[in-house]
Amino acid sequence: MNILIKNVLKTNKLTKSYNNIYAINDVSISLKEGRIYGLIGRNGAGKTTLMRLVAGLSFPTKGDIELFGYTGRKALEVERKRLGCLIEYPSVVGNMTAKENLKLHRIIRGIPNQEIEDEMLNFVGLGEVGKKKAKDFSLGMKQRLGIAIALLNNPELLILDEPTNGLDPLGVADIRRLLKKLCEEKNMTILISSHNLPELYQTATDYIILDKGEVKKILTLSELEECCNQHILISCEQPELLASVLETKLNTTNYKVMPNKDIKLYDYLDSKETVSKVLIENNIVVTKFKDEGDTLEDFFISIVGGASNV
Repeated sequence: MNILIKNVLKTNKLTKSYNNIYAINDVSISLKEGRIYGLIGRNGAGKTTLMRLVAGLSFPTKGDIELFGYTGRKALEVERKRLGCLIEYPSVVGNMTAKENLKLHRIIRGIPNQEIEDEMLNFVGLGEVGKKKAKDFSLGMKQRLGIAIALLNNPELLILDEPTNGLDPLGVADIRRLLKKLCEEKNMTILISSHNLPELYQTATDYIILDKGEVKKILTLSELEECCNQHILISCEQPELLASVLETKLNTTNYKVMPNKDIKLYDYLDSKETVSKVLIENNIVVTKFKDEGDTLEDFFISIVGGASNV
């Protein structure tokens, strides 16, 4: 029996403009429950604007937002109680401790469970900061506190804008493990933007590429890996014979036949001469034989063009 995975968030032609300049334009996306969506784009691409619109911190010029199957301003106000957000900067009071900050936000949101404060502090690695004031925290510690605040209400959709900003490599790895744990154990949907493309590659299950306020590409991790995976692309008039030669003469099944009958060979990347020699010996006339595959940064640049300032 197929299990229906519901939409947590849908936008339809969502647009936000300021003085006839579009921050985002006709953005239509759909987020399923229990997945981690990486939002990729250069500075000014519209990532934060999109997050602010979903969170209700800004209102669209036109287009629709649907949360958990509901739309309309009044319904969205109710459904946004099921969100947790860290957008732009953590909402932290400098003269308060981490626990005092959590208590303040817990009371504002009407959350009665006091134990959640220590639970969240331990969850994000701030359980030992004691009476240290938030104004004396490092940027990374403030980011952790911001995530703890966002998690206070046990949200079903967590929106994080650059959550690893200011973290050292160990801190980044900790946040990655935290997000995966939330997704796997709580079936939480997470929308995360980051400048750290290799880190997103290790974290997200799906990717949304924005450029100049428009969606340029939406793809899953497996689709991204297919685009980025290094391989030898081979074309010929006899693809069936080519596949047979790869298996019988080169002893590999690590290839994929594409819809247009091209073959992607993932082995022998450092021994292309061997492959070429075997194909010639078996009377295969090759019309295309070249290296393909990109890094995540290369793939991003190929989609949006220009420098890799994301």
